[in-house]
Amino acid sequence: MAYNRYYQYETSPRKLKPEYEPIRKEYPKKSTARRTTRREKAIATKAMYRKIIAYIAICFIGLFIISYRYSLIDDTYANLKTEKAKLALLEKEATQIEANIESSLNLTKIEEEAKEKLGMQKLSSEQIVYVSLPKTDHVEASSEEVKGSKLNENWLTEIIKRIVNSFK
Repeated sequence: MAYNRYYQYETSPRKLKPEYEPIRKEYPKKSTARRTTRREKAIATKAMYRKIIAYIAICFIGLFIISYRYSLIDDTYANLKTEKAKLALLEKEATQIEANIESSLNLTKIEEEAKEKLGMQKLSSEQIVYVSLPKTDHVEASSEEVKGSKLNENWLTEIIKRIVNSFK
């Protein structure tokens, strides 16, 4: 190596900047990293599709439950309507029966039916018998004893007494 006294080693001259900047195209690197990103993208898209399908399934199940509830409500309403119709029919029949009973309770009608169907007659003055009772009231004691305690006791105490009496 020749020694030059005016040259200073380990120094670099300043570089001039060009007046324009060159356009550099960046090309993708071909490596295994690209394959892994494709795999990761495929896995990510599959996961995204699974999430979408899960959301659709959840929405479908929710809508199915809501429609099922509405069908149950509709059935209950239909049953209620038929029961109300039955009740109205029974009330109408009850009022008709009450009207028939009231019309049949007419005394003249009862009297006519008694004469025609049963052959009954009104009482004549010969058939009436008058009974005369003494004006004093008196009460006779009955010969039978009434056990008032049995009337007041309930059935449980009566059963207990029977059991106790059976052991004596």
